Amino acid sequence: MIYGIGIDIVRIQRIKDVVEKWGESFLKRVFTENEIRYCYMKKNPYLSLAVRFAAKEALIKAIGSDIPVSFTEIEIINRDKGIPSVEIHGRLGDFLQEKAVKKIHLSLSHEHDYGVACVVLEHY
Repeated sequence: MIYGIGIDIVRIQRIKDVVEKWGESFLKRVFTENEIRYCYMKKNPYLSLAVRFAAKEALIKAIGSDIPVSFTEIEIINRDKGIPSVEIHGRLGDFLQEKAVKKIHLSLSHEHDYGVACVVLEHY
């Protein structure tokens, strides 16, 4: 059964502008160390940062307003063959367990100026 669905779209230039303005303080408030390291290994780190930001926003939308969420409690990783996946940390993990969310489905995409993410939360 579906617990929630969320989608978000982000203009890649917007993320680049914010990073250039706020630098490390923005990056550390929104992304985990692993995410930052992964994105900056890429030719265009802003594209990878943008789709991860969109994924976090989409997950927050799928959860609803039941709990305040820190962006760093949500970590977007790549599994085998580059498949994107979500790892949850902190009290958000406890909340999702309490709500019996058993699976987080994530799809990421980008085209030219935009990154987009869709999240579906599945529960028992």
